[in-house]
Amino acid sequence: MQFVVKRDTLLKSLNFVQGIVEKKNTLPILSNVLLQLKDQKLSIIATDLDIIFYDEITDVKVINEGSTTTSAAILYDILRKISSNSELNFDLKSENKLSLKNENSDFNLLCLPTDNFPTFADEIEGKEITLNNNRFLKLLTKTRISISNDDTRHYLNGIFLHITEAHGRNFLTGVATDSHRLSSCSLEIENVDDFTSLILPRKTVFQLSSLLAENSSQLIMQTSENKIKFTIGNIKLISKVIDGKFPDYKKVVPINNEKELTVSSKDFISSIERVASVSLDRKEGVKLDINKDNVQLSVNSANSGEGNEKIKANFNSENLNISFNSKYLIDIASEVEDKNLKMSLKDSVSPVLIEDSADKNCYFVIMPMKI
Repeated sequence: MQFVVKRDTLLKSLNFVQGIVEKKNTLPILSNVLLQLKDQKLSIIATDLDIIFYDEITDVKVINEGSTTTSAAILYDILRKISSNSELNFDLKSENKLSLKNENSDFNLLCLPTDNFPTFADEIEGKEITLNNNRFLKLLTKTRISISNDDTRHYLNGIFLHITEAHGRNFLTGVATDSHRLSSCSLEIENVDDFTSLILPRKTVFQLSSLLAENSSQLIMQTSENKIKFTIGNIKLISKVIDGKFPDYKKVVPINNEKELTVSSKDFISSIERVASVSLDRKEGVKLDINKDNVQLSVNSANSGEGNEKIKANFNSENLNISFNSKYLIDIASEVEDKNLKMSLKDSVSPVLIEDSADKNCYFVIMPMKI
């Protein structure tokens, strides 16, 4: 196996591999990346057994076909430190030694035979669904802030993708919740006859977000009973889905909260960040004392002091006091695109609905805190 490839081309692919491959593995082969030369193409394959990443590089000079596996982290680290636009010469000297040379450097990398690398049948029967790359990325970005980290309820450790209908149109909707907050975002979609609801795992969500942010090629999604496949140009990402039932989230979305607070998104975020500075671990909640034309924000920490600030606002009801986890509130407010944030409240203990006038297909729900 021998080939020549540009450093930047290979580095871009290995950059994504880093997010898939686990650094500490009980199976050493899973720390490796599979390099496969065939049909004038270089295939890059990496897996953690839950996610498989495939990339194809066509801009490669193939001298001898073949395949090997070598440490993904070490290869990536070497390439990062080699100057841009260098030509890399790879030559498999023996089953366990891969030579990598460029103008001034010469490395010998240890390899493991490809026989040990997991093999997969990547055929997924489901119908191909074409999605708008940017819109799907937005859906993932806005919903992933609410993914739970609680492993005892594994079915909350991802984004619930399902079909919803409104005004005679079909939407692909993503929802995530950690039971303190909930995010929902939808994009209009056609040809969804056989789409089965599924829960996309957290790690897959973040890897896919990175890929979409770097790649403007069209996104194609295919699903089967327990797997989902995303194709973006030459890249394929195949992932297991979470086995579990997502709760009926609609029960917690408030529909009759009539007290409306409108506040500048930017001022609101800055103000929370300032008053929360007095809390070292950010565990203390931020208290909102809401009046007709302003909101008084305060954080009181038993260990480190208190912070108070007042900002302009519009409120269509009598005064109301309510408290929130400051981090959750900042996370949600940061995803609102409109210059104003709209909160629909009921009282100081019921869920609060946060909407974005600039994106009607997304909303957030946050539970108040007791202070």
